[in-house]
Amino acid sequence: MILKNSKIGISSEELSVRSLIYFIMELQNLFKYIGNYLLEVDETIAVAESVTSGFLQFSFSQMKDASKFYKGGITAYTPDEKINLLQVDDSEALACDCVSPNIAETMALNVSKIFKSDWSIAVTGYATPVPESKQKLFAYFAIVYKGEVLLSEKLDLHSRTKQVNAQLYYTEFILGCFKLELDKHHENRSIS
Repeated sequence: MILKNSKIGISSEELSVRSLIYFIMELQNLFKYIGNYLLEVDETIAVAESVTSGFLQFSFSQMKDASKFYKGGITAYTPDEKINLLQVDDSEALACDCVSPNIAETMALNVSKIFKSDWSIAVTGYATPVPESKQKLFAYFAIVYKGEVLLSEKLDLHSRTKQVNAQLYYTEFILGCFKLELDKHHENRSIS
C-alpha cells in the first residue's frame, strides 16, 4: 500500500508558500539556461504582465547576473494601466476585458520599446473564474524578438485550479516556451 502525506491541517496559505518554493526549485535549470543564453548572446529582455502578477519578473530576477540582461518589467493589472502604460487600444481593451491575443502582442511589443530590449514577453488572462471569462481560466501570451512577434498562444486551465497555482503554471509554461524560442534562435544563428 502506498500512503501519501496528508494535507489535513495545512492551511491554503501554507500550500501557496509550498507551491512557490516548489516552483522556484523546479525551475532552477530553466533559469540557468535562459540566463546563460542571454548573457552569451548579449541580449536583453523586458516583461509586461497582468495575470501572473509579477511572477515572470520575479523569475528573471532569480537568474544569475540578471542585471546584465533583464531590463525590467511592468505589471499592469487593470485595463486603465494597460491602456496608459502599454498603449493597448482602449476600445479593444474595453471590448475584451484586456484579454486577447492582440492585447498580449501589443503589450509585448510596447514593453520592448519602453525598455529598449531585444526580447520581450507579455501575458494577460484570468487566474480565477469570473463572469468576464465565462467562468473559465485562460491566458494569452506573446514572445517578441526585435519588434517581431515570434509566438502568440493561448493557455487553458481547469476552472478549479487555485489562483496561485494558475499563476505559477502560466509562468512556468511561458518560460518553457521562451526557452524553446531561444533554442530556435540559437539554431538560426548557427546556420547563418
